[in-house]
Amino acid sequence: MKSAETTVERSSGNVFADLDHPDAAGHLLKAELASRIDAIVRQRSLTQVEAAKILGLSQPDVSRLLRGDFRDFSMERLLRLLTALGRDVEIIVRNPRSSRGGQLSIVAARHG
Repeated sequence: MKSAETTVERSSGNVFADLDHPDAAGHLLKAELASRIDAIVRQRSLTQVEAAKILGLSQPDVSRLLRGDFRDFSMERLLRLLTALGRDVEIIVRNPRSSRGGQLSIVAARHG
């Protein structure tokens, strides 16, 4: 029996870019925002129905979001969901940190 060869490629750090997804940076940012929403819902032990009431969404929309199906949610809407969950959201525009130019990123504040 022959063994199959496996090719391993180093990730760019953005799976959406690695898969040639259009607007990979924006999609990664939305995924990170959705992940933060999911973490807050879990931390508070909210049911999807409870989360829906807080977020102003239907329970099926909350279910879709928490399963990672966020393509129909705009970045602005995801930011508004975070504020509905009681989070402050700051948008900071600054000079690039590297020669690669501007990038989108999320930095979560640590709570101590």
